Amino acid sequence: MAERRRDFCIECRKETEYILQKKDIIKKIKDKNYTFTITIAVCMECGEGMSIPGLIDKNIREIDEQYRAAEGLVSIDDIEKFMKIYKLGKAPLSLAIGFGEITIPRYLEGQVPSKEYSDIIKTALSSPKYMKKKLMENREKLTDAAYRKAFAAAESIERLFSVSDKMLRVIAYIFEKLEEITPLMLQKLLYFIQGVYSALYGRPIFEEDCRAWVHGPVYLEVYELFRDFKYNPIEDARFALLNGTKDALTDNEKRVIELVVNTFGMYGGKVLEKITHNEEPWIEARKGYGDSIPSNEILSKERIMQYYTITNQKYGIGTEQGLQRYIHDMLDKAA
Repeated sequence: MAERRRDFCIECRKETEYILQKKDIIKKIKDKNYTFTITIAVCMECGEGMSIPGLIDKNIREIDEQYRAAEGLVSIDDIEKFMKIYKLGKAPLSLAIGFGEITIPRYLEGQVPSKEYSDIIKTALSSPKYMKKKLMENREKLTDAAYRKAFAAAESIERLFSVSDKMLRVIAYIFEKLEEITPLMLQKLLYFIQGVYSALYGRPIFEEDCRAWVHGPVYLEVYELFRDFKYNPIEDARFALLNGTKDALTDNEKRVIELVVNTFGMYGGKVLEKITHNEEPWIEARKGYGDSIPSNEILSKERIMQYYTITNQKYGIGTEQGLQRYIHDMLDKAA
């Protein structure tokens, strides 16, 4: 609909160009007035509203989403996310959280849930501990396969939240910015984000320490989260929980993540590994270890900050141009 900009105007009695605009309307629902922002089509010749294909359905979705947000009710997207994370179909998910078998299917068709049922879904979506409790309470209503699959998913999500909230937000924002990323690449981007942020703002962006492993800096907690992906791109339904939560990051934090993603993020994990192998913090932490000898030596946040502060003085890594100069110099050094 957004691409088609011509349609029939009943006022002009001919096909005309139109523009899409936002308009506030007041609608009464259950004796309460709500202000909703909807999309309208306006004829560019007469200025009157036009009825174009798909617009009514779009307005219904807009009002539904805004009403749910105003009342704190779970959205259809949230319910679909819930199904994906716990690998359950509509009916099994209903049974798993103690609803009737057709309750979730009705919600997915557009029926608005009660506040009580909405809160149950939202709590189960955000708390794997609560979801495990509901699964155990409703164990007899589920097949063995569905129960085991959902329970395993809940335990996996619990592991996800073993990482600090800030680290999770940073990872989620990286996933939002990059279409494809392997565990090796993610580890290096996290390290560079820590270094650049600490150099620019004088403190670490997240609390975790990284280790000087054979293949460069590694955050052990993050390694445990994604170890099953090995060298493959990460496709992790658990992170759907964090979609849309980038506002939990400050503007400065988002700026640094974007700087790193737009520069270091252009390279694969092996290239990024070469860069870290030529940086002083990793070299110092690996002193006394052979090339293929494992180690768990910590790359302290203080040493990373010190190194990148000096790097910033030389290259100006608060800009993409400065970071690109640094990357090129480090790759020339690695050649």
